[in-house]
Amino acid sequence: MSKRLILVLLSTAATAAAAPALAQGKPSPWSVGKALDAPEGLTVSGSVRLRYEVIDGQPRPGFNDRDDLINLRTTLFGEYRKGPIRLGAELYDSRVWEDDAGAPVGTNEVNTLELVQAYVAADFDSPFAARGKASVQAGRFTLNLGSRRLVAADDYRNTTNGYTGLRVDAALPAGAKATGIWVMPQVRLPDDAPSLRDSQVEWDRESDDLVLWGGLVSRPRTVGDAMLEASYFHLEERDAAGRPTRDRALDTFGLRVIRDPAPGKLDYEIEVIGQTGQISASTSQTAATLDVEAGFLHADVGYSFNTAWKPRLSFEVDYASGDDGDVRYGRFDTLFGMRRADLAPAGLYNAVGRANIATPGVRLEITPDPRLDALVAYRGLWLASASDSFSTTGVRDATGDSGRYAGQQVEGRVRYWLVPDALRGEVSAVLLDKAGVLDDATNAPRNGDAAYISLNLTALF
Repeated sequence: MSKRLILVLLSTAATAAAAPALAQGKPSPWSVGKALDAPEGLTVSGSVRLRYEVIDGQPRPGFNDRDDLINLRTTLFGEYRKGPIRLGAELYDSRVWEDDAGAPVGTNEVNTLELVQAYVAADFDSPFAARGKASVQAGRFTLNLGSRRLVAADDYRNTTNGYTGLRVDAALPAGAKATGIWVMPQVRLPDDAPSLRDSQVEWDRESDDLVLWGGLVSRPRTVGDAMLEASYFHLEERDAAGRPTRDRALDTFGLRVIRDPAPGKLDYEIEVIGQTGQISASTSQTAATLDVEAGFLHADVGYSFNTAWKPRLSFEVDYASGDDGDVRYGRFDTLFGMRRADLAPAGLYNAVGRANIATPGVRLEITPDPRLDALVAYRGLWLASASDSFSTTGVRDATGDSGRYAGQQVEGRVRYWLVPDALRGEVSAVLLDKAGVLDDATNAPRNGDAAYISLNLTALF
């Protein structure tokens, strides 16, 4: 492992050595618009993120107890604007190294040379003689909607979520905003282990076998000085050749109230999501069809102190229902939502997500200066249903005899801009004190508590 760490540190040092040139505003080879004297209206940007991560005491069964991995994610984005029309494209290249047999490497880590975005868009002022603005986007694109708990382009993960279809946005009177989508979420390919480990290139698949449609509407200063947001999404899934599914047909309704943080003031956020529909009991073609009745709650209240380090202290709780084996299926499906901002990192850890979990916690965030920020968070971990698998670990006691308690999680993160807006370093760490079902379930790994750390260096161009 020492050689791998040396490799990462050398790469980090090489990138950091270029920082003075970036800081002095010297031309970057990525500045295509200037280098090629491109026409007015063309913008080009990109990023490179190098990550070294290691875990000891892996909480998910079926993987190595101890593992480390080198991740590299490279993106290149370009958009050309002519009047109200925009043409955009973005290339993602996500790869890993040192992925030993038994490492949890899949399409969350590897997706090579993928054109995640390729779209045409149009922006309109006062559409249909009405006040406000509107835009229409068609093709391949990424999405970050509302709280991002249902539809997001995951950023911490080495790969992202892409969608193909149509998006419409409208800015309405009184500050109201609305977004509607009809998209086919991209299925990342290849997805077999040999191809992934060889970083083979294959075009991601979109089809009407997997469709997501719906939208949200929001209005500021509706509940006192807080924003009110309502959302609805429908997911329709069916089997494709060689790809059996659970035939999800889910209706997901959400309501969110949020008051943004401000110095010297209380802030809060409450989001309630209900989920109904149908799902197959398994991927078998003869599996029974189950009615779905699931739900999710996020609530937090915080206070930002008006001092030099801008500390914000918040108390929060997240609850996502699990399945108790009753007539109705009760495990909440977060669709295409992110997890990092609320719960824990993905990557080699990837153990705590928005499914079968009840977790109260406390979080402290500080920003000593514009270049440095840090957070530390503590969570207690319980299962919403004792007989369902705990969150995204796969650890399950079908009898429920191990109870609902799963342990405690402590998370920390420090980020620092080595070169403002150009080069940032990040250290993230998680300690998981396993207890209850994570110790006692039949398939729980007997490897002690879990410790995870990642070292990240991101260059923006």
